Amino acid sequence: MSWQDVMEARAVRAQESPLESARFGRSVERLTVAAGSETPLRAVLEAVQDSTADVVILRYPAEHVGWFAELAGLGRTALFADCLVYWRLRAGEGRPPEPQPRLRTAWLTGPAEVEALVGDIFAAYGNHYMANPLFDVAAALEGYQEWALRSAVEGSCLALSDESRVLGIATLEDTDPRTEILLAGVVSDAQGRGLYAHLLKGVEDHVLDRGAKEVVISTQAHNTRVQRAWARYGFEPVQTLVTVHLVGARPTGADKA
Repeated sequence: MSWQDVMEARAVRAQESPLESARFGRSVERLTVAAGSETPLRAVLEAVQDSTADVVILRYPAEHVGWFAELAGLGRTALFADCLVYWRLRAGEGRPPEPQPRLRTAWLTGPAEVEALVGDIFAAYGNHYMANPLFDVAAALEGYQEWALRSAVEGSCLALSDESRVLGIATLEDTDPRTEILLAGVVSDAQGRGLYAHLLKGVEDHVLDRGAKEVVISTQAHNTRVQRAWARYGFEPVQTLVTVHLVGARPTGADKA
């Protein structure tokens, strides 16, 4: 989910998610309550009630602690699916590691390589889909791969490499004031060696080169390891959103599951 969706208010209504619906074989809609929008709970409840989707994936600011109890009384099964935590770095204020001459960053476009890297890096990532028994975990990973491939095609997949191979990737989305890191990680057999900070340095350099002001990134709240890495580099936490899957009483195709 993009930074714009999180921070900018818009109409409170569930919107179709064609890619997720096709991927999981269930009708899926998304509903996001932006931070600072002052959206009342009543409007959220009405939007959920108006939806006919099998699953409504709802995200709302975590400060609305009492909302989940109300959502659980709508006639749908409410599944808590962790929280999404957003962090921000002001460009030029990062704390990069000491340079290593053997490491470099460059744009990666090869679809097969990108797909393999994402499959390795995110194979064990505890994403919000895992909270929902209707969603296949393998299909969720394929979704991350498709997401990364779109970035590669657009020339927005930054790779960290040494003399022999790619060690990590970051897929990016650039807007005028900022760059959002959509996916980022180091390959499984190279983790724990401090390489992730070098990848962040490559992203920050890109942001400075194009004259943007900040970098934003998000992850599931349980992923404290990567959040410690962000804090060491200079990122600061900005916003937390609760994720809830609201499942209909009898999802389409449930008798075939």
